Amino acid sequence: MGLFKKSNQIEEASNTIVEELSKKISQSGMPSSVKELAMKELELLSKMNPSTAEYTITLTYIEYLVSLPWNVKTSDNLNLERAERILNERHYGLNDVKNRILEHLAVKILSSNRNPRILIVDDEDITRKNLEHVLKKENYEVVTTKNGKEAFEILDKQEFEIVLTDIKMEGLNGFAVLEKVKAKYPSTKVIMITAYAAVDSAVEAIKRGAFHYIAKPFKIEEVKLAINKAVEDRLTSISTKGSILCFAGPPGTGKTSIGKSIADALGRKFARISLGGIKDEAEIRGHRRTYAGAKPGRIIEEIRRTGVANPVLMLDEIDKICQDFKGDPASALLEALDPEQNYAFIDHYLDVPFDLSGVMFIVTANIPDNIQHALLDRMEVIEFSGYTEEEKKNIAIRHLIPKQITEQGLTELPPEFSEEAILKIIQEYTREAGIRNLERMIATICRKIATEVVRENKPKNSIKITPELVEKYLGPRRYFFEVTDAKNRVGVVTGLVWTETGGDIIFIEAAKMRGKRELILTGSLGNVMKESAQAALSYIRSNSSFFGIPEDTFDAFDIHIHIPQGAILKDGPSAGATIAMALISLFTNRPARRDVAVTGELTLSGRILPVGGIKEKILAAKRAGVKTAIVPYRNKVDIENLPEDFKKEVEIVFMEKIEDIVDKVLI
Repeated sequence: MGLFKKSNQIEEASNTIVEELSKKISQSGMPSSVKELAMKELELLSKMNPSTAEYTITLTYIEYLVSLPWNVKTSDNLNLERAERILNERHYGLNDVKNRILEHLAVKILSSNRNPRILIVDDEDITRKNLEHVLKKENYEVVTTKNGKEAFEILDKQEFEIVLTDIKMEGLNGFAVLEKVKAKYPSTKVIMITAYAAVDSAVEAIKRGAFHYIAKPFKIEEVKLAINKAVEDRLTSISTKGSILCFAGPPGTGKTSIGKSIADALGRKFARISLGGIKDEAEIRGHRRTYAGAKPGRIIEEIRRTGVANPVLMLDEIDKICQDFKGDPASALLEALDPEQNYAFIDHYLDVPFDLSGVMFIVTANIPDNIQHALLDRMEVIEFSGYTEEEKKNIAIRHLIPKQITEQGLTELPPEFSEEAILKIIQEYTREAGIRNLERMIATICRKIATEVVRENKPKNSIKITPELVEKYLGPRRYFFEVTDAKNRVGVVTGLVWTETGGDIIFIEAAKMRGKRELILTGSLGNVMKESAQAALSYIRSNSSFFGIPEDTFDAFDIHIHIPQGAILKDGPSAGATIAMALISLFTNRPARRDVAVTGELTLSGRILPVGGIKEKILAAKRAGVKTAIVPYRNKVDIENLPEDFKKEVEIVFMEKIEDIVDKVLI
C-alpha cells in the first residue's frame, strides 16, 4: 500500500513538472520552430518513468531551453556625449579605438532616428490615397504606385524599409513584388493587403517571407500597428549587425578593460571568455546530448548567464587557441562570429538555431597574424600600440596611483608622487609597451609606505615621493639607456624590432677573422633572419666597389654576425638593412652611430622593402634615447598617420636604397 502511494506521489510530481514546463515554454519567447521541438520533448518526458536516466537528461534539456533569453534584449543607450565621456574618463589615449566605438554608436543613432520609407503598391486609387494620407501624418516617407511593373522600376532605384502591397493586380501581382523585394533587399519588411483574403493565400504569403498579412476591408489602426512592429523588428536587426572588432597589441595596453567600458557606454551587459589554450571544439559548440555530462558551449552559457540575447561578449586571447585531435576551436568560431551566419548559430547541445546577431563580439590578440586567416578576415583589426612616456605618466597620475593608494590602505595618508618620480619609475624600472609593470612598481612603493606606517607611529603628513625615495623603495635602477650611454663602435649597428610585447631595440654586431669565407650566424636567429643576413652579405659583395671595399677582402676572412641576448629567439623580415649597415661598417672601418636606429628589409638589388610595427618601433626608439630612426620610404604613410607627439624627439629619415643612408649611419 505504501509503495503504491509513493508511486502515485512520484507521478503527481512528474505531472506538476510537465505543467510548469509547459507554461514556461509558452512564456519563454522562443521562435515557433524551437517551441514546437520543446513541446515534443515535453510530450516524451510525460511518458517517461521519472526514475530513468533519460528522464533527467530530457528534463535538464527542456529546462535549459526555457532558461535562455530568446527574446530578452537590453535597449542601447544611444547617447554619443555620454559614451565619449565614459571612455575618456576611464582610458587615457587610445583615440583610434574610441573613435571607432563612437562611429559604431553614430551609425546606430542614425539608423534608429531615420524616418522609415514605405512603398505602397495597390491598383485602387482610394486605398493608395488613404494610406498615403494617414502614413505621412505619422512622419513616414511614402511612395505610391498602382501596379507591380511600376513597383519593380522604383525598387531597382532605391530601398524601402517597408512595402505594403496588394496581392491581385494586373500584370505582376503582389507575390511577384514580394519575391523581388526578398531577392534584392532581404531585410525589407513586406505586408500583404488584399480583398481576396483566404487561409491559403495567407499561408503562402508567410511562407514566401511576408512579415504580415491584412485582409480588406481593414482598420487603419491595424495597418499602423503592423507597420510599427515591422519598423521595430527591422531596426533591431540592423542596429545589432556590424563588424567584429579585434583589439590587437602588446599585453597591458588596455584591450580587455576597454571592452567593459564599451558595454557600460552602450548600456549593455558584459561577459568575457578566455580562449587561451582551448583545444576542444566542444568548448565553443557544446557537446551532443548523447554524451554523458553533456553541456552547452561557452558562448551559449555566457549568454544564459547574462540573461540577455545582446550582451557585449569579449573573447580574450584568440591568437592562443590550440588545435588537436578534439577539433579546431578557431574554425568552430567562424559560425559564431560571421555576421552572415550567426543569426542561426547551432550549439550541439541545444541542436536548434540561436540568434547571435544581437551580440557585440570583441576579440583580443597579441599577434593578429597568429589568428586563423578565415577568422581574421571576418574581423576589423584595431591596433593597440604601446604608450608613450607622456601617456604612461598621465595614466599613472589619473588611474594607477589612486587605485593603488586605495588597494594598499593609504586613503587616510595618501602619498604624493612627483612627476619626476613617476618618470624615473617609467624610465629606469620598467621597459614595456603597456603599463602592468608600472602599476606593480607603484604598488610596491605603496606597500613599503604602508609597512612603515604600521611599524612606526603614523606620520602627521602624507609622504611626497621624490626620485630619491623611488630609488630607496625600489632599489638600484634596472634598465639603462643602452643607446645613449654606449660609445660608437665599428661593426655594431642599432636596429628596431617588433615583438609580441611591443617594440624594442637590438644591436647587430659583425666581426671578421682570418678564414675561408664562412658566414657564422649566432643569437638564436630564425630562418627569415638568417636569409636576411645572407642576402645582405651577397648584396655588399656584389657592390663592393661602390662602398670602397676591395673585392679580395671577402676571400681571406670568415664573417661572424651576432645579435646579443642569445636566449631569446629572434626572427622576422625587418633586419636586412641593419645587418647590411653592420657589414659595411665592419669592412670600411667606419664606426656606426649608436643613436641612429635602422629598420627595413633589403633585397639583392639594394631596394628597401616596407616593414610592420612602425608605431611600436618609434616608441621603442624614443624609450632608448635614439635620436634618428631610419625607416623604409614605403612606410611613409604609417609615419604620417602617427600623432605629432609620437614624432617628437626623434628625427625620422626615409630610405629607398641602402646607399641613401650610409653617411647617416656611419661616421
